[in-house]
Amino acid sequence: MKPGPLPPSLRTTAPHFRPLAPWPVLLVALTLACAALAGDNQREWNVRDFGAKGDGRTLDTRAIQEALDACGRAGGGTVRIPPGTYLTQPLRLHSNLTLLLEEGAVLQATREPRDFMKEPGDWLQARSSGDFLPLLSGNRLTNVTITGAGVIDGAGEVWWPAAEEARRKRPGYTLPRPRMIILSRCSNVRLSGVTLRNSPTFHFVPTDCEDVWIENVKVLAPDHAANTDGIDPSRSRRVVITNCVFDVGDDNIAIKSGSLVPDHPFACEDLTVVHCRFFHGHGLSIGSETVGGVRGLRVRGCVFEGTENGIRIKSHRGRGGIVQDLVYEDIRMNNVERAITFTAYYPRIPAEDEPRPLTPETPRYRNIVVRNLTATCYENAGVIVGLPEAPIENVHLQNLEITAERTGLELRHVRNAHLENVVIRPKRGNPLVVRDATGTGLP
Repeated sequence: MKPGPLPPSLRTTAPHFRPLAPWPVLLVALTLACAALAGDNQREWNVRDFGAKGDGRTLDTRAIQEALDACGRAGGGTVRIPPGTYLTQPLRLHSNLTLLLEEGAVLQATREPRDFMKEPGDWLQARSSGDFLPLLSGNRLTNVTITGAGVIDGAGEVWWPAAEEARRKRPGYTLPRPRMIILSRCSNVRLSGVTLRNSPTFHFVPTDCEDVWIENVKVLAPDHAANTDGIDPSRSRRVVITNCVFDVGDDNIAIKSGSLVPDHPFACEDLTVVHCRFFHGHGLSIGSETVGGVRGLRVRGCVFEGTENGIRIKSHRGRGGIVQDLVYEDIRMNNVERAITFTAYYPRIPAEDEPRPLTPETPRYRNIVVRNLTATCYENAGVIVGLPEAPIENVHLQNLEITAERTGLELRHVRNAHLENVVIRPKRGNPLVVRDATGTGLP
C-alpha cells in the first residue's frame, strides 16, 4: 500500500526552508505511470516459451533477451519468469516493460567475470566500474517495472575476495566491479516486491532518472562484502523508497550527486524514504559525491538495527556542493555506531583545521531538521561538523534521546543551531561537545 498524503509534521515551519514538493503531485505522476503500464501489459511473454530452462545449469541469456526484445518490439507488455533458477549474462530492458519474477524464480548471474566486461581482458586490471556491464540495464527508457516475489542474484561471492584483498593492500581502495541494476535517464521506474542479493558492488543505481518508486524490496549481502550498497539514487529526482529492508556490506542507501545537471540547480531533488528497516550496513547516507547538489529529502518512520551509521551526510573539499532542506523524523535506532553523522570531512575528521578559500566544490549543508529520534549507540552519539570556511547552517534538533557507550554529540563549525528537548547520555564526557557553534539550547 502506498503512503497517504504527507502529514503536516513533515512540512517544516523552520525559517528559510524551501517547501518540499507536494506529495499528491508525486502520487499523481506515479499513478499515471502505473496506468500507462496497465494499458501496455495486456500482452505477455513467458521466457520458457523462448527456450529458457531455469535449471541453474543451462545458460538462459539468449532466451530471456529474446523475450525482452519481443516485448520491446511489440511496444510493451510483461515478460514473465516462472519458478526456476535462470543462469544469465547481462540483459537489456526496454520501455513499457514489466519484468515479472514469480515466487521461486531466481535470475542468477553467471560466475564468470569476463561475461560482464565490455571489452575482453583481465577484470582485475579494470580501471573503473564503467568497464563492466550490469546484470540488468536500460538507457533513456520510460515505464519500466521490475516486480514479483522472485530473486535477482549477482553472484557477488565470485568478486568479493579479490576486492577485500585489494582493500587490505591499499586501505580505502575500491576494486572495480559491475553493478547489479543500472537504469540511466529513465522515467517512471518501479521496483516492487523483489529481493536483490549478492551484487558484486551496488545493487540498484537509478542515474539521471525521474519518478522512481521502490517498494517492498529486500536488498541483501553479507556484512563483510565490500561496496555492496543497497540503493544509490544518483542525480535523480522524485524518488520514493518505502517499506524496504536493507542488510548489506556498505551504505544501505546512498544519495549521490557527483556532477552538475544542466537546467537543474540541484542534481538530486525531492527524495522520500519512509517505513524502511536497516540492518547491517553504513546507514542512510548523502554523499560522498555532492558536487551537483541535493535538495529536499524526507526520512520518516525508519528503524536502524546494528548499522555502522544511522543518518549521515558525508563529503569533503573538492567533492562537495550544496545539501539543503532535509527532514528526518520519527526514527528509532538500536545498537548503531553513531546516530547522527553530518560531516564536511571524509573519510576522517581532523582534530584541528584552518579555513580555506571557498570554491564551487566546497561542501555546504543547511536547513536540516531532526526530530523524534531515539537511539542507543555502541560508540558516540554523533557529530555535526562543518568546515571553518563553510559552517553547517540552520540545524534544528527536537525531541532527541541518545544513549552512547562512549562520548556525546559534537557540534563544530555550526551556525544557527536550535536544540529543544535534546537528551544525550554518554558514558564519559559532556553530553554536548560544542566548539565554534552558535544557536539556542547549546550549553
